[in-house]
Amino acid sequence: MANYDLAIYVIPLAIVVFFYLRGRSQKETAAVEQLSEAVEAGLTEPSSLHPLINLQKCLGAGSCITACPENAIGMIKGKAVLINPTHCIGHGACAAACPHGAITLVFGTEKRGMDIPQVSPTFETNVPGIFIAGELGGMGLIRKAVTQGSQAMESISKLKNNDNPFDVVIVGAGPAGLGAALTAIDKKLRYLLIEQEESLGGAIFQYPRNKIAMTAPVKLPIIGEMHFKEVSKEKLLEFWHGVIAKTGIKINLNERMEGITPTDKGFTVKTSKGSYETRAVLLSIGRRGTPRKLGAPGEDLPKVVYRLIDPEQYRNMHVLVVGGGDSALEAAMAIADEPGTTVSLAARADSFGAAFSGAKAKNRDRLQAMSDNGKIKIYLKSGVKTIDKKTLVIKHGDQESEIPNDGVIVCAGGTLPTPFLKSIGVMVETKFGTE
Repeated sequence: MANYDLAIYVIPLAIVVFFYLRGRSQKETAAVEQLSEAVEAGLTEPSSLHPLINLQKCLGAGSCITACPENAIGMIKGKAVLINPTHCIGHGACAAACPHGAITLVFGTEKRGMDIPQVSPTFETNVPGIFIAGELGGMGLIRKAVTQGSQAMESISKLKNNDNPFDVVIVGAGPAGLGAALTAIDKKLRYLLIEQEESLGGAIFQYPRNKIAMTAPVKLPIIGEMHFKEVSKEKLLEFWHGVIAKTGIKINLNERMEGITPTDKGFTVKTSKGSYETRAVLLSIGRRGTPRKLGAPGEDLPKVVYRLIDPEQYRNMHVLVVGGGDSALEAAMAIADEPGTTVSLAARADSFGAAFSGAKAKNRDRLQAMSDNGKIKIYLKSGVKTIDKKTLVIKHGDQESEIPNDGVIVCAGGTLPTPFLKSIGVMVETKFGTE
């Protein structure tokens, strides 16, 4: 009778354990396959902030896997592993979810360094009074950039003004700058927000029409909760314009920051339209700086641009897009969807996986399909040699081809503003897989 009673409990437990172990084994097999595919394709280098997993501390709880919104982490041999490195875009949810402190968020890798300005936990640089928040500090996610801008302004609000006309000059009206401006209003600070573009939004403003921006709920000063998860560029900009209308944020558009000079009372910020005395400066600019150029004869022709705004303008044209990241792929695919276009995409690496390793998987998959269907011609191991009004010469492998061309879009990133930061005394570190 006792054995029968024991069996009542043991058998269901054994069934549960069996199915649990089988499910875990299947997931581990899938994780191994994904990691092998990533290695084979050369997709092993994360592009931004990413987890470094301490295998000695990892006990295989799996909470980091559940928390990751990009499916970048998997379980192999009972340990968490970054199986899709290029999927990781710095959410940081994995580190927060790990119950054993086994995950550290780092910039760069042993193979590829990443330049990061030196900032304190309060977002102040080694130059007292100069603060950095958002993409320039390595944090490109909208939600985190907004939060950093707000937190940096909290720190600035605690500084003594020293009789300057402004408490703070905010450079850049992207998510970090707008979050900072809201906090400045909330703290009743005398602020000035300048933006070199003709509209707010920073990098968002430069997105192609209808590009989907990923974000997450974030609490904004004065406004409250911002509830987007997946939203188009237009809807996101419409939201921010509504915030400006409601709160009265003032932005000096088309005004470029040209220099920052220390004074006895703070800083003088020189712009394309004037000079401003301020106690503190918050740099909420992007990391692209000056667009990286091709260095090819004819690049100064009007048809050569460095970002895509509206794919419709390229209808019935021959277009070349240069680059291997998401912006290049999305530009090429958006133009290829327009009637009558002939689209080519040039990348420097000699294999598909290596050429587009910095792009999201869904973009790579769609590009492959469009290439297979003949909608986009891909030139690997390539570079533009010369550009003329109606043609260009592209070198690909050991060959050179002259192709019809009405427009060139260079999406090759930009030179970081490292020289500028160093010129004002801000220290810049190259991170090789460190915090």
